[in-house]
Amino acid sequence: MKHRFAISLLLLLGVALCCACRRDEPEAFEKEQVAPPETVGQVVGFYLLNQGNMGSNKATLDYFDYTTGIYSRNIFANRNPEVTKELGDVGNDLKAYGEKLYAVINCSNLIEVMDLRTARHIKAIEVPNCRYLAFANGKAYVSSYAGPVQLGNKILGRVVEIDTTTLQITRSCTVGYNPEEMAVIGQKLYVVNSGGYLIDEGYDNRLSVIDLESFTELKKIELTPNMQCIRVTGQNQLLISSRGNYGDQPSNLLLFDPESETVAYNFGRAASNMSIWGDQCLLYAWQYDQTTGTEHCSYYRIDTRHPEAAPAALVTDGTDGRIAVPFCIGVHPETGDFLLGDAADYVSPGTLYCFSASGRLKWKTTTGDIPAAVAFVHQKP
Repeated sequence: MKHRFAISLLLLLGVALCCACRRDEPEAFEKEQVAPPETVGQVVGFYLLNQGNMGSNKATLDYFDYTTGIYSRNIFANRNPEVTKELGDVGNDLKAYGEKLYAVINCSNLIEVMDLRTARHIKAIEVPNCRYLAFANGKAYVSSYAGPVQLGNKILGRVVEIDTTTLQITRSCTVGYNPEEMAVIGQKLYVVNSGGYLIDEGYDNRLSVIDLESFTELKKIELTPNMQCIRVTGQNQLLISSRGNYGDQPSNLLLFDPESETVAYNFGRAASNMSIWGDQCLLYAWQYDQTTGTEHCSYYRIDTRHPEAAPAALVTDGTDGRIAVPFCIGVHPETGDFLLGDAADYVSPGTLYCFSASGRLKWKTTTGDIPAAVAFVHQKP
């Protein structure tokens, strides 16, 4: 497990691990019946972006169809044979907006824009060291480390605005060091800064607040070091996770009130990734302590209306014991069924587990290398 953490940290900080070459010809995608067909509501399927080991140019895209129960692997290469390098190097984030699908390909420095229904390539937008996506009012917002993938590279990050109709970059705003995820409330964009490249100098601990109308940074609010995830709750508060410094400042989860700009509640619990469903937040935490050389993984859910209440178990049938390295989570917007991706050893195909809302395993399947992000697809309006 120490080796797994070391590899994960290197992936996070942008150090290339291998330089394997892709084949010249795209792979035909594989199909597998993994579940019985379901009577669906508005959600008809989901895409899964597989990160691929850094330096291997091996990001891939899978799709699951609820109406058939069929899981299809590596569909981008099959549907876009003219794209010579396929998706590219390190798939970091994936989101659907309107009738388009957006994939952040970190080390290839691009946002791959696809047709939501077919996964056909529409455009690749160049954004250096891009990280995560957020959307509002017909605009896409992309966090960017701005500089090259390099430890110790002390360059302020930025957020880039893209018009989702023209797919042109319209504006840019400088934020803190190594910005990660973003969230929108009203006309404000909240950006967590990690400072992940600045191991020797200390992590960034500031939350950037951007006014969307002027697209300027209003302020930076000091919170907690090495922040990673941010989610909007049903009460219009922000759940913010921190990786800490892997030593005397452990991973943590905060509830931030944007009205008072103060921490409303400190959970005092580790958090790595999370997904909101109604008033619940589903989380997993994979925490490593460099001082003791120990690591711990946990899965839980919290009630965002009552943060002081004890967390409940997320996986209830013991299946969590099979997961080596949790790497992504997603929850079905209608049913509450949730997905957990297992990166395993980072260089072999991963596994995707689907659980019922009560936390019991429904099905599992093999994915590409390092399953990293889920985007649900709704019926066409």
